[in-house]
Amino acid sequence: MHIHILGICGTFMGSLAVLAKDLGHKVTGSDANVYPPMSTQLEAQGIQLMQGYDPSHLEPAPDLVVVGNAMSRGNPAVEYVLNKGLPYVSGPQWLADHVLRGRWVLAVAGTHGKTTTSSMLAWVLEHAGMAPGFLIGGVPQNFDVSARLGDTPFFVVEADEYDSAFFDKRSKFVHYGPRTAILNNLEFDHADIFPDLPAIERQFHHLVRTIPSEGLVIHPTTEPALERVIQMGCWTPVQTTGEGGQWQANLLSEDGSRFEVLFEGAVQGVVDWAMTGQHNVANALATLAAARHVGVVPQQGVDALSAFKSVKRRMEKVAEVRGIIIYDDFAHHPTAIATTLDGLRKKVGDAPIIAIVEPRSNSMKLGAHRDGLPESVVQADQVVWYAPANLGWDLAGTAAQCTIPSLVCDSLDGIIDLVKNQAVPGAHVVIMSNGGFGGLHGKLAEALQ
Repeated sequence: MHIHILGICGTFMGSLAVLAKDLGHKVTGSDANVYPPMSTQLEAQGIQLMQGYDPSHLEPAPDLVVVGNAMSRGNPAVEYVLNKGLPYVSGPQWLADHVLRGRWVLAVAGTHGKTTTSSMLAWVLEHAGMAPGFLIGGVPQNFDVSARLGDTPFFVVEADEYDSAFFDKRSKFVHYGPRTAILNNLEFDHADIFPDLPAIERQFHHLVRTIPSEGLVIHPTTEPALERVIQMGCWTPVQTTGEGGQWQANLLSEDGSRFEVLFEGAVQGVVDWAMTGQHNVANALATLAAARHVGVVPQQGVDALSAFKSVKRRMEKVAEVRGIIIYDDFAHHPTAIATTLDGLRKKVGDAPIIAIVEPRSNSMKLGAHRDGLPESVVQADQVVWYAPANLGWDLAGTAAQCTIPSLVCDSLDGIIDLVKNQAVPGAHVVIMSNGGFGGLHGKLAEALQ
């Protein structure tokens, strides 16, 4: 079968393309923004990518068009599909029908940490010899691919609350039918499709409704929004993590790089890994709980986490030039920015940290998170905000509220010049964006040479 994917370079759709290819289909795809790491992964898989949404990409007609949730009415390819009566489906529906049916699905949902936690869980199962399939919205460095079918019953999926398609406004995750579900955390996000936090809580409740009574729901004790979700109705056993929960961590180093794992008060082992931050300790506890549900002994899980290599674009060290270290990080919500910088600060002590933030997500562009931004960067010594031309709110006003030196730049060259003048050997430069940021990472490394 020939499957054409609209919006193929999105992290979810790109992973879907890999699975479709593994199932033996001919896969092609179009996208407005073709950039690494997804574009390089797809090309390596022999999947033909086309720039833009020209209807000619759909000639001769494919057998099926999988429509990404970034596509809307008025898009020329979408209009062509509808006018010609071509068969089409949403990505989550295709995944449910052709990959997840009949498997033990382990789903990781939440506002933050989905990609990292999914990667941890897939790796823990792999390390235990369970060879899971997985679909992750990023490229885990333990696997170097964001998705694979796997030939065992187990499948790990990053379960996103964003909507499925222009014709299916349910959250993606209601399609997946998990038996094991991690609910990491829950805050307001996706301001382009959700009016408020209760609207997102309702979608999480819809997810909880799909989990069997022989399954397991895992969530931290510290999230009021998740407590409200569970109180709406839960027909599944629950395990909790964190303070007062069944799974707890005893930090052996302040930055979270070493910690003892306890389950129901008994020590299960010590994780000693390259990750930092309290958020990653929380991700690890949820991972161990989920892995135990499918039969992985906690000590085995602890050993696996000690060999975990994180995910591309999650505090990924991309260059070190003249003693200045440059990281690429996906953080695009104040909480994620804050926890990432806090973890780095605890790791590097007094070394200078420069944060460069692009407010690129839909919620950021709408200004939904602007009030939380000044506080989110306090652990840095300096912050540079990138002001894209289409930002609909006063970024300079937000920057002025920062308690650390804070500057707004409207060009990549301006950012590079600034960092060149400010960064000294031993400095850590964290570039934060959920997009390609115009290749700033490479350009900055080159300029610092």
